Amino acid sequence: MEKDIELLGMGSFWDDLSVGDRFRTVGRTLTETDLVNFVNLSWLTEELFTNTEDRKNMAIAGRVVPAALVYACAEGLLLPMMQGTGLAFLNATLDVKGPTFVGDTIHVECKVSEVRETSKGHRGLVRTENQVVNQKGETVLAYNPLRMMKGSKSQQGHR
Repeated sequence: MEKDIELLGMGSFWDDLSVGDRFRTVGRTLTETDLVNFVNLSWLTEELFTNTEDRKNMAIAGRVVPAALVYACAEGLLLPMMQGTGLAFLNATLDVKGPTFVGDTIHVECKVSEVRETSKGHRGLVRTENQVVNQKGETVLAYNPLRMMKGSKSQQGHR
């Protein structure tokens, strides 16, 4: 690959981010296939997610998906922010705000709330406040990951 051609799809360096920066991801529709594959992979075999016939006794009437699936998809949508620059996911709190259903389209609205250098200097810690929003504009999940990220090219000589 030529040196003077920038690779698209690479994430941000920690020192290129500032508190208050905001990002919005593209949308993704959650499908029946997503639900089935996730339930089978995770063994979340709760009838709320697996029983399509006897819905009258369920806590939620519609075809609901696990919040863990919503979170996993949100992280996937955010991947362009940290592709190649993310070093570690350190912690987060997570709050489920409402149900997400098969057929819902979600996106993530992300606001940088903390940026600081680590003791090693070429790495930084970045915390974001992430809101997972459905097609109706409703926040269905909120979480605030703290990630360790690489520093800029000027500090380490390469990505």
